[in-house]
Formats: sequence, C-alpha cells, structure tokens
Amino acid sequence: MFAPRVLQAARSSIPINKRCFSAAITSRQKPVDLSRELYHRSPGHPFHPPMVMAQWDTHQEMKAGNSIFRTASYFVSFSDHAGTHVDAPKHFSAEPGAKSIDEMPLETFYTDAICLDLSHVELGAAISVNEMEAALFNSGQEIRAGDTVLLYMAYNKRVHFDDPRWQHIFPGLDLESVHWLADRGCKVFGVEAVSPAPEGELNFQAHNACAERGITHIEGLDNVESVVGKGRFKFIGFPLKLRGGSGGPMRAVAVLDE
Repeated sequence: MFAPRVLQAARSSIPINKRCFSAAITSRQKPVDLSRELYHRSPGHPFHPPMVMAQWDTHQEMKAGNSIFRTASYFVSFSDHAGTHVDAPKHFSAEPGAKSIDEMPLETFYTDAICLDLSHVELGAAISVNEMEAALFNSGQEIRAGDTVLLYMAYNKRVHFDDPRWQHIFPGLDLESVHWLADRGCKVFGVEAVSPAPEGELNFQAHNACAERGITHIEGLDNVESVVGKGRFKFIGFPLKLRGGSGGPMRAVAVLDE
C-alpha cells in the first residue's frame, strides 16, 4: 500500500490538464444526456450524407473446439457531422493551420458551462444581442473565459426530428450574437438544430465568424431543457478521433450538482 505522501507526490506530478479528467462523478452529482439518438436514416443537415446502419452479424453460430459463440454487430456509415457533433475549425476555414477534429485539445470538450433560455424565439428567427443579454441576465449567471454556453431554443419540442421541416426552420444566432459570445470568452456554444444560425446567409456568416474568432459550436443537442435554470455545471462532450475530420459526433453530457 502506498503511503499518503507518496500518493500525493504522484498526484501533484500529473499536469492539471491531465488530472482534471480523472475526477469521478460523485454521489451528489447527476449526469444528464444531451445527445441525440443515431439510427438508420436519422435526420441531419441536408448538405451531408445520410446515416446508413444495417446488421452485419446476426448471432450466427461460430465454433472453436468445443465452444460455441454467437455475435451481433452492425455496419454503420455516417458523416462526421452526424447527430450531436462539434465542428472542427477545418470545417469552416480553408487556412492551412485550421485544426481537424483529432487535433483539437481535449480541454475544449471538458469545461464549465451555463445554459441560456431562448425558448421564446420564433421559428426561423435570428437572435439579437439584446435577446442574448436578457437571457444571460435572467439566468443569474455570467459567461467566464473558456465556458461552453448552451442555447435552449425549445426547437426539438416544437419540431420533431422526423418532420422534414426540422432541417430548415430552426432559429439561431445573428452575426453580432456570435461575436458577443466570443467577446465574453465563450469558446464553444451549442444548439439543438443542425446549424448555429438560421438557414441561408446568416448561417454562413455565423460559421465564418467562428473561424475569425477562434471559437466553435456544437450542433444537434437534445434534452437541453434539463439544464435550463441549473446554474453552472460541467459539460463533457468528447468527439470521435477521426483523422483529418472536419467534425466529430459526440456523446454530450452535463454533470449537475444535486
């Protein structure tokens, strides 16, 4: 058995950015799933290929010596922007140094977070800075450097995933609101829809602004209403390590203090 001083010395020798990932969820904390299900032909942005999922192994019998084994597995083909995912800088910047998803620091996806309630916005509307400031004031929180900011627009409550309109009529940020988040130190923001801004030119502008400001965003969140009014919490959303990927599907989770 290691003496306490030995354990403390070993722990203190680990860089803080490594130690932070070893913290376990305690009995006084609750993990909340903020991810969408992925399934065959699950909806996504119309610019990206659809998800294909089919059974590969069907519990067929295999033998080795006197042992019998049955296994099931699936073939899956999908975009690197499938389901709940984060955009890498490479997605919206053609600059040679723009990072792909596998090059992004893990700390980007393990942060403190808050959620702003924007559920009153109309479908297809562009959210102004005044609306963002009001939502922040109503939350009783502040945006701190490095925060993830989740934006609850009640979109999934109003338009079902399987409704063809879901890919098109979402609300989102106007250009100034993207800069407003960046000005306050937000590094990642998240939305329920397939894009951070309403369809069309505003969406292109929002992506370009992310490139300009060195921030990014998560698309396709679900169950965001569960973190509205919960104050500050931990956000965890590690993307798949796709070599050269322009984005990465993730299992997005909020950890709430109970």
